[in-house]
Amino acid sequence: METMYKPKGKASECSMYSCNLYTGCSNNCVYCYLKRSHMSGYWGTVPTLKGYFKDGDDAIRVFQNELFGCLPYLQKYGLSMSFTTDPLIPETIGLTVKVVEICIKNSVNVKLLTKYGGFEDSFFNLFNGSVSELKEHVAFGVTLTGHNEWEPGAPSNEKRIESMRKLHSLGYRTFESDEPIIDFKSTMKMITETLDCCDFYKIGLMSGGGVKYDLKKGRKFLKGLKRLPGQPKIYLKDSLVSFLGIDRNMLPRNFVERNYNIFK
Repeated sequence: METMYKPKGKASECSMYSCNLYTGCSNNCVYCYLKRSHMSGYWGTVPTLKGYFKDGDDAIRVFQNELFGCLPYLQKYGLSMSFTTDPLIPETIGLTVKVVEICIKNSVNVKLLTKYGGFEDSFFNLFNGSVSELKEHVAFGVTLTGHNEWEPGAPSNEKRIESMRKLHSLGYRTFESDEPIIDFKSTMKMITETLDCCDFYKIGLMSGGGVKYDLKKGRKFLKGLKRLPGQPKIYLKDSLVSFLGIDRNMLPRNFVERNYNIFK
């Protein structure tokens, strides 16, 4: 398929199905895996439509045809956006909203993950549909590292938290990707600052090197997670579980499995 696929590897811990319409991202994160992957030759700081498509209208047409081709599976497992760009930056948000509208009409849940704090007004201005259905079928997520200098093209982590807090106060589902961990102290700070506005946390290490982790600090971080008030839903990605040498079955009940459904 040209717009949708089943993620593999670490990405498979995020979603059963994903949608990518663009390649490239203005966030220009230092740690971006696309800069080092087989797609590095296509990556740039200006998002461009994937080469399959003639234009935006063609991309939406292809997406809609593919959605109808596997609709029962998407209605069961949902869809995430996106692993090859940020779906809510100014260059991509227009088509993202159209994808969301199509999904809602067909009872498909969508998870949107962004670093673009302040996107919400643009999203709501573009969206043509029922607010109640938007709340039912869409979850908004932000990536937080606590290190703005590693994400030079993106709005600050603080701005992203503002967006998540606003959306949560309006009744939308929210989640937080604490991946990559750049240092455990900064990640814990991001988590504790969002306990009042985040429904679900996904936490993982950086892939491909770039950071050397201290096991003692990692174990202290895990103890801190277990002591968080309110027992928030937390998924520890395989990278972190492996590093810490822990058994998932021994974790508290609020530490969920990879198939946790934020929409239930």
